[in-house]
Amino acid sequence: LPACLPACSIIVLVTTALEATSTSKRNTSIATSQGGTAKDMQMFGIDSRKATTFPAYVVSGLLLLLFVRHSSQQSDYNDYMKREHSLFKPYQGSGMTIPYWDFIGTTFVTNSYVRLTPDLQSKNGAIWNHVPCTSINWELQVNFKVHGKGKDLYGDGFALWYSRDRLQTGPVFGSKDNFMGLAIILDTYSNHNGPHNHQHPYISAMVNNGSLSYDHDRDGTHTQIAGCEAKFRNVEFDTQINIRYENDVLTVFTDLENKATWKECFRVEGVKLPTGYYFGASATTGDLSDNHDIISIKFFELEAPSLLAEDRRQIVPSAATFEAPREHKDDPKPGMSNVKIFFLILLSMLIVVVLVVIGIMFYQKHQENARKRFY
Repeated sequence: LPACLPACSIIVLVTTALEATSTSKRNTSIATSQGGTAKDMQMFGIDSRKATTFPAYVVSGLLLLLFVRHSSQQSDYNDYMKREHSLFKPYQGSGMTIPYWDFIGTTFVTNSYVRLTPDLQSKNGAIWNHVPCTSINWELQVNFKVHGKGKDLYGDGFALWYSRDRLQTGPVFGSKDNFMGLAIILDTYSNHNGPHNHQHPYISAMVNNGSLSYDHDRDGTHTQIAGCEAKFRNVEFDTQINIRYENDVLTVFTDLENKATWKECFRVEGVKLPTGYYFGASATTGDLSDNHDIISIKFFELEAPSLLAEDRRQIVPSAATFEAPREHKDDPKPGMSNVKIFFLILLSMLIVVVLVVIGIMFYQKHQENARKRFY
């Protein structure tokens, strides 16, 4: 219905104009048939000078309005969705394949979602687009769901990739470390409670030229270019993230409240990304687990008027700025667990008992020797 409103409005305007024209003509006909003059015509609300020209300029105006709207629609269509980088229901092609996508690890496909990992320990899975992206400016909208049985302990999260290398498993949320490209990381578990801590779940971005390693112990705080807290786990509705890369500006939006509106998570200028890389999504679980589901991926190519002549294939991924560095402190040594304390107390008691027994035996032996000397 909203899409119909502009067209419906135009139809109403045209109908109204035609009715006004028809009424004007009828009144003019009545006035002239009765031998009326210009003064008589004015009694009917008719301007004799405009009675014949009214339809012409009304129709011209309506045609202009239609042309402007058509031009606007054509401009909107320049930002169009490309099927070869998108993923949506129904997923399957022939057999168990998904058109344009490959999946590895524990990933499996249902009628409603693509599950990267089930809610089980030590699983990892990924799905990768096998068509390289040639668009300079683009937007990626991902509908996802992270959920599981855990109330206090769960993990680990998943990552969305624009990377040179695909289908390579590794320690960074199921994909390789020291990658080249962009990673948008949706982390659900905090590995660090010291000076690098922030609330979780947490969304962050990392741009890598192959030389940086993701630091799990610090939740990637020393290599991220930006981030924001985002409560996307175990909500009743699907959650969405929008990654927009336009004219070297990376902006990430979220819709986590089912309001059909984008809320900005962060915006970073000076991000250089080449063309020819691949989109993907990967997830991992360790001692903690969650279901990591991808519902849909929609890719939109955006206009790039100022960059059309530039060859972006050989650009090395880089970011002009990183988040303000935080002091890199070692974690405090963990205290002893209750089990360790119990065994330590038990061992101490055994040692005391042994010493007491040895003391008693020594005392008795000493007393026995003393009696022998006395007799």
